[in-house]
Amino acid sequence: MYNFLLGVVIVLSVLIVIGIMMQPSKQNSAASAFTGGADNLFGRQKARGFEAFMQKATAYLGAAWLILLLLLAYLSSVN
Repeated sequence: MYNFLLGVVIVLSVLIVIGIMMQPSKQNSAASAFTGGADNLFGRQKARGFEAFMQKATAYLGAAWLILLLLLAYLSSVN
């Protein structure tokens, strides 16, 4: 069981990295590199289409990854 969950965590880790790399960039100018994109922090733009899907998918993958890591920590402390 432990080895299976460890394999799933490794696969999820790779999928999270791919998902983060596939997200569209939100920085449009060189000035936003210095401000850190703070001008868009409180903007009311809502993600749509592919961007919204990637945000949700990354969030769900991250949550599943965290839960599996906590489960692995518990299983390793029981033995």
